[in-house]
Amino acid sequence: MENVASPIFDYQLAFSRNLGWFTPDQQILLSTKKIAILGLGGVGGHHLHNFLRLGFKKFHLADPDIFEIQNFNRQVGATMQNIGRHKLDVARDLCLSINPESELNLFYEGVNKSNYEKFLEGVDLVIDALDLFAMEERIELYELCFQKNIPVITAGPFGMGTSIMGFHPKKMSFNSYFDLNHSTLTTEAKIIRFLAGITPSLMHQKYLRFPENVNLFEKRLPSLNIGCHAASAAMGAMAVEAMLDINNSKIRWAPRGFHVDFNLQKSIRFYRPWGNRNPLQKIKIKMYHKFFHKNEYQD
Repeated sequence: MENVASPIFDYQLAFSRNLGWFTPDQQILLSTKKIAILGLGGVGGHHLHNFLRLGFKKFHLADPDIFEIQNFNRQVGATMQNIGRHKLDVARDLCLSINPESELNLFYEGVNKSNYEKFLEGVDLVIDALDLFAMEERIELYELCFQKNIPVITAGPFGMGTSIMGFHPKKMSFNSYFDLNHSTLTTEAKIIRFLAGITPSLMHQKYLRFPENVNLFEKRLPSLNIGCHAASAAMGAMAVEAMLDINNSKIRWAPRGFHVDFNLQKSIRFYRPWGNRNPLQKIKIKMYHKFFHKNEYQD
């Protein structure tokens, strides 16, 4: 049998088709940036894949879960061969198969108070891909990011679109925008404030065809691959600009954001001065609590 020589990886050649959108020096600059991604589920795996194709190669990745068959409709790496495998092991294989020069720090236990400092060590950008219900981790970790001058970007799938917001360490913080710095907020209130702050409207509900299968606080939320791809595209575009020049005046940091829906062919560039402390947002939040029959504050 004829021996086939192993291919030799060449970073400049592998990402040469990026040039034009980036200069050669900018492409090299992206390769030096370290990105931390919290969660490799619905959107996190798409974010990672997108960053790899853009030429990023240094990552801190955190996720405690394994792949299951219910992940098949939307998650990168969800295949029959990977059922039961740890998502970080699959992510490692993906990284090294695309860029053998990838530098990875894997957090199999996820993120918690015991490893926040290590997870953020040397990181240039934090990507929020946590489960919607992991609000305590969001509140604690993103406040630490703000203190350490690390930007955070969050982009979630909403139907067949996405909504994205970025938090510059010298501007409005994540917790300040979503108004989460209250010790007596209920868990449900934190989730409601997050959703109310990141989506200017619930326009994706216009094509919800089976509402009986949706219950936010029973953790029955549908999610589409279309929305995950939309979130990944929005995330990649903003992250690239932030890593090339975080002080680029064209970047729309919080309290500004962007919401797009490809099914409805609509987009909204929104601006929420004072975030959820904006009087209109306060009314919106009260309406959400009334609709869901959830208390805003603990007794």
